[in-house]
Amino acid sequence: MPKPTRRLDGINLSDVDVWVFDLDNTLYHARYKLFSQVVERIGKYVSKTLDLDLAAAQNLQSEYYKAYGSTLRGLMLRHGVDPTEFLEYVHDIDITWIPRSQTLCKALERLEGRKVVFTSGSRDHAERVMQQLGVSHHMESIFDIASANYIPKPDPGIYRRFISELSIKPRNSIMFDDISRNLIPAHSLGMKTVWVRNDDLHSYEGGDGGHIDYITNDLVVWLKEYTG
Repeated sequence: MPKPTRRLDGINLSDVDVWVFDLDNTLYHARYKLFSQVVERIGKYVSKTLDLDLAAAQNLQSEYYKAYGSTLRGLMLRHGVDPTEFLEYVHDIDITWIPRSQTLCKALERLEGRKVVFTSGSRDHAERVMQQLGVSHHMESIFDIASANYIPKPDPGIYRRFISELSIKPRNSIMFDDISRNLIPAHSLGMKTVWVRNDDLHSYEGGDGGHIDYITNDLVVWLKEYTG
């Protein structure tokens, strides 16, 4: 099948051969509130581990996210928390909140090139979510938080590590993420970018400036528009 040459709002995508997807609130729609379960369990983990009441734990959770890019990073640096234990606990959630998506599956099938996941979550979490969505077989690789040495997006160093380990040419790649600031390093490296916007304030971190090539509120809608 010939590679599509469709343009979206003047963006030429004919040279894209690697499709890079964030996981949470990107590969599935934010309306399913799956990640809210993770956020809730992070607060409980901080409370249990540091012997804080829940309100204090949630304040610290937010403080570490702002200071270190993730609560996990703050807990590792400040309290020596085991990241494996943390990730197992916070990702012990009910993923049946999200339905299997035949539409997403068909859209991914029609994309020419490699499809990979680049997430600040764990590999196990990514695999479970993709299996629930029914799209695991489309994804060639998962670059997770352990692959990034537990350094979260948008640290530029992990993007360079990501493209090196997966042999990706940035100028032939496009990245999808629900948090605007996570697309800044991707754009700087030469990737095309799609902001999968939602109503959460975190989605707007970094603004929607010149590092954004395209904005959508729904990944499936965007992919359907592209693939026709």
